[in-house]
Amino acid sequence: MAIRKVGVIGCGLMGHGIVQVAAQGGCDVVAVEADQAALDRGLGRIEKSLAKLAAKQVEKGKLAEDAAEAFVKETRGRITGSLERSAVADCDLVVEAIVEDLDAKKALFAELNGICKPETIFASNTSSFPIGEMGSASGRPQNMVGLHFFNPVQLMRLVEVVRTDDTSEESFAAARAFGEACGKTPVSCKDTPGFVVNRLLVPYMVQALMMLDRGDASKEDIDAAMQLGCGYPMGPITLTDYVGLDTTLSILKGWVDRYPDEPAFAIPRSLEEKVAAGKLGRKTGEGFYVWEGDKKR
Repeated sequence: MAIRKVGVIGCGLMGHGIVQVAAQGGCDVVAVEADQAALDRGLGRIEKSLAKLAAKQVEKGKLAEDAAEAFVKETRGRITGSLERSAVADCDLVVEAIVEDLDAKKALFAELNGICKPETIFASNTSSFPIGEMGSASGRPQNMVGLHFFNPVQLMRLVEVVRTDDTSEESFAAARAFGEACGKTPVSCKDTPGFVVNRLLVPYMVQALMMLDRGDASKEDIDAAMQLGCGYPMGPITLTDYVGLDTTLSILKGWVDRYPDEPAFAIPRSLEEKVAAGKLGRKTGEGFYVWEGDKKR
């Protein structure tokens, strides 16, 4: 099936980016938020992002000013906002981008099952929860996929397209095609913990923190080793501060609870201690490093 109209539930950090790239890909998009203030913030972010993108295209000589203005107007014109979930009733695809809470997501999909047309595909932008559990809650597991975009959605080129044992070939193919229409490179995977990126990335961060806990090396040397030795843009401990220590801990706790026999899933002592102390990383000004804006010291 062709995806022409998309609903996005949640217009926050990830949701507003998904709304924007879907509109840039030619879809009509309905952005749904719980209250007007949140919706206004999300739509405002989109307008600033589109203006910035257009200005860069003009600066690089890829678009004339009038063409850039037309791009912004046309893309923004495909986006509408709503405070009612019923606004997504006729959408071909509905993407969930709400709080990372499995019970809340399952309740949302159960509600959407009674709102949306039977052929609507449901997708979650979760980075760690099982897609199959949300599919079961939705009442239409054959229409359920994962569409895991990365932050910032407007710039990151990847989307993970996740299929469960119940996902139909039609739903999966349509989800991949939507990812491509958004300008992303889709990678396919099964409904495995953390999918591809986080299944590899989070245990890597864990091992770095365990090295730090054991006193094998300083945080600065661990980060420098991976930056300079592997060519990574930042080291694993800096990355943990960027992701958020509370977010990282929440993912790990969920995995340890669900998969207690998986040795790659473990919780470093220092991570628990930092979160307990309210030192959550860059967003609070201190994690494993002290931060001043985007700069650490």
